[in-house]
This record gives sequence, C-alpha cells and structure tokens, in this order.
Amino acid sequence: MKKTGFLYDESYFWHDNGSGALHLAAGGWVQSHTYGEDPETKRRFKNLLDISGFTPKLKSITPRRATREEVEQFHIPSYVDKVKKLSDADGGDAGQIAIVGRGSYEIALLSAGGAITAVDAVMDGEVENIYALTRPPGHHAEAEEGMGFCIFNNVAIAAKHAKRKYNLDRILVLDWDVHHGNGTEQAFYEDDSTLFISIHQDRLFPRERGFVEHCGEGKGKGYNVNIPLPAGTGNAGYMHAFENIVEPIVDQFKPELIIVSAGQDPSFFDPLARMMVTANGFYRFAEFMKKLAERHCDGRLVLCHEGGYSAAYVPFCSLAIVEAMSGIQTEVEDPFMESFGPPVETLFPHEESAVQAVIDQQSQFWEFSADRVVR
Repeated sequence: MKKTGFLYDESYFWHDNGSGALHLAAGGWVQSHTYGEDPETKRRFKNLLDISGFTPKLKSITPRRATREEVEQFHIPSYVDKVKKLSDADGGDAGQIAIVGRGSYEIALLSAGGAITAVDAVMDGEVENIYALTRPPGHHAEAEEGMGFCIFNNVAIAAKHAKRKYNLDRILVLDWDVHHGNGTEQAFYEDDSTLFISIHQDRLFPRERGFVEHCGEGKGKGYNVNIPLPAGTGNAGYMHAFENIVEPIVDQFKPELIIVSAGQDPSFFDPLARMMVTANGFYRFAEFMKKLAERHCDGRLVLCHEGGYSAAYVPFCSLAIVEAMSGIQTEVEDPFMESFGPPVETLFPHEESAVQAVIDQQSQFWEFSADRVVR
C-alpha cells in the first residue's frame, strides 16, 4: 500500500521576515515582535508529527529547487530579478507585504520546487498523496509582484509544471486558506484546463478580490469559482460549501490531479481572520478532498501549506489533515477544544445564503441538483 508523503526542508524555517507584528513592519507605534507568518508555526507542526511518532509512518520526500524557467512559467523575469537582487543585498519588500530576507531567493526557489517535487511524487506513483510543508507560502503572489508574505506562487508553478510534464487536460486547484488566493486566480483566470476554487472569508484580504461574480474570462469563464463565506463560519458552514458547491462541480470537471492550497488560518484561534474551524473541521476538509481524488484521479492529491498564524493551534489542525490523508490515527487529541468546549456545529441562515449565492452565479456554467441544496 502506498504511503502518504511528507515533504519539508529545514531551510524553509530559515526564511527571515524580520521584525514586525501581525502583518505590519515594526516602527512608529508598532513595537518590534514577530510577523504573523512566523517559522515557529510550521516548525511546531513538524515537531508535533515527530513527538507523536507520526513522522516515521509517512514517506519522507526531499524537495529540490525550482529552476528559473519553471518559476517563469508564471512570474515575469523582471520580478524574479527583483527578488534575487533584494535577497542578495539586505532584503526588502517585493510587493505588498512580500518580505524578502537575505537568502530568501534560494529558499523561495526551494519552496516552489517543493510543490513541484510533491506533484512529481504523486504523478510518478511514489506516494498516493502528499503534504508539502513549504515556506514561504505562495497563493497571493501574482505574476509581477509578491503579496501577503508570498514570494513565488508555489501551487500555480506546480500546476503549470504538471500540465506541461504530464500532458494533463484537467487540474483542480482548491484553496481553503482564509484569504483569497488572488495570485492563483490570476494564473488560471483564462484557462479552461485548470479549475480554481477559492473558499475564503468575504472581503478579508485582498479586500477587493474573490467576489462571487469573478468567474473567469475567455476560455476560463466558469472555471474560476469564488466562495466567500461570512466571518464566523465554522465547520458546518464550510462543509455545506464543500458538499453543495465543490463536489458537484468537481464531479462534472473530473480532474486528473488535485492540488490544495492548505492554509490553516480559518481556524478557531487565528489572529489574522475571524472564522471558527476546528482541527476536526480540517480533518473533514482533507477527508472530503481525498475521497474526490480517489473518485476521479486515482487518489492523486497534493496539499501545499499556505497560511495559518496561530502557533499554538495550527500544529493540531495540520496533524489532523495528515491523519485524514493517511488514514492513520494518532493518540493526539485537540486539547484546545477539550478545554474551550465543543464547537457549535450549526449551519446558520446567513452562511446558507452565502453558499446559495455562489450556486446561483455558477449555475450558468455547472449543474446543481436541487435536492442537494438546502434552500
């Protein structure tokens, strides 16, 4: 039986954002601290895998650096040059909060290359599915600039690599990071061979992106699906979107490969969002996507780490995801829900309405069964 793969590299934790607080640089009234996109969030996830005895049960995959040619399948050369110049000097901002530290260029190439390596491991049959703990993240990075802590768009680069190397006709990229995947959307907005679905908090970041009516252009019209959910949405609201929007569209699209931008910032305790998903909710997300991959593409499923800013809670959410992918249950329980109390598993009317608005918009492109949707 093929194992679930796990990919990471210690250098991912060495990408240095410098000092800041949440999403702002230090200075003025902002006292020096660490940015929300801090290596400890990811390192603590790896530590939890290790201490729980989970790591040896996974297939370890070593990433390689992406080449410039691979990165420039999406990013323009002048932007890549800018990142390298900043990295070789004293660092700086490569866009809107896209912080480059000294040496970050090489690490960002390894992060993009990690996503590529993960795709190759699945497509070549080395593993059935894989979790890539890549950093820096990528889904906000656009062709000409970085954004939101993202330097190179790992998932977009990996999807373009998969299409070119394996001659795939249909790739699904699903993004459950709480912030809209604007860079990935840009990469495939006019592409009918890549279905992009973004489930995110409505009007969070970037504030003017990710609206329901943004459905793609040209050949890509209908292949861009935005699912903006209201603040406070928890497990029930997310699963309602998965079951009533994602599943029927994916069943019609029939992908040959599924790539997920896995940001654990819709979590109950995230400081940069206002959603209420628990570790068990993320388990259900991953289990759902695994079943879709088994149904349509022989289980070929790649998850790439994106956001998630609660250093205490992200490790438990991420471990639950890998449990669902692998089918292996550890002894780890969610200690925060045990002490905080059970989450409310209720689908609220305003969440239901948000899902229905997407169905109404997308029904011109896709078929939805009336008996699946609670109206």
